[in-house]
Amino acid sequence: MSALTLAPVGTGRGARRPLSVTVAGAVLVLVVLAAVTAPLLAPYAPDAIDLSASLVGTGGEHLLGTDSSGQDLLSRVLYGARTSLIAPVLLLAVAALLGVVLGTLAAWRGGWVDTLVSRLTDVMYAFPGLLFTVMIIAVFGAGMTTSVLALGLAYTPTVAKYTRSVALAERRKPYIDAYRVQGMGGARICARYLVPNLGRSVIGYLVVLFGEALMSLATLSYLGFGAQPPSSDWGLMVQEGQAAVVQGALLPALVPGFAIALVVVSFNVVGVWAADRLGNRR
Repeated sequence: MSALTLAPVGTGRGARRPLSVTVAGAVLVLVVLAAVTAPLLAPYAPDAIDLSASLVGTGGEHLLGTDSSGQDLLSRVLYGARTSLIAPVLLLAVAALLGVVLGTLAAWRGGWVDTLVSRLTDVMYAFPGLLFTVMIIAVFGAGMTTSVLALGLAYTPTVAKYTRSVALAERRKPYIDAYRVQGMGGARICARYLVPNLGRSVIGYLVVLFGEALMSLATLSYLGFGAQPPSSDWGLMVQEGQAAVVQGALLPALVPGFAIALVVVSFNVVGVWAADRLGNRR
């Protein structure tokens, strides 16, 4: 899986923040606040079923309507923001932990270690990310925990290759040789100096990957491999609302689908800008 590539949106400390980045950032702040305050904002419990209100349109009692089970869509979307935001963070944390270790090890040791890590990541690249994830889920069972761990492994080669590239450049800097001359061991140099100095670049790259990770998890939930009912995960909501489209009710599928698209686009815009800024401050 590779990150979305866009043109830089401004470099240097004095560059003005583009309007698109400001708008996207504001959207993300609102989404995070909505997720945190969901118990206060949601008019109903997300799993409250009212069959007498099945597929009710927008109105005073249900601002965004209801699904086929009579569950309030606004409440489900607000609570679903929690899963849809936390799960990608955990996924990328797994990928970053493994990817940074492998990438740094390959860049520092070089030789056969670098070759071995490169071949391992190439083998993982040979399998489409979602196919690799589905294979793991087929063995260990469906669920959000399995999906997060499986996708974390699928994203590890991407993070490892990026980390290796920036670590190779960092390793050539004079301060590394200075610490070596002082007799400091390689593991200590990497842990105390090399890896922390990669932090800005790696974090910027992970922000860019966040939108893709969110979309991947939503896709798994839509296919029935990720979050399971009665979860309010956005991908699962789209899958559950699909049947209502045949009956002429579009909102059960469109509302969570729009939420996914809005957050993914906003993270891509902010992520590319943040990666560019952080990369220029290394």
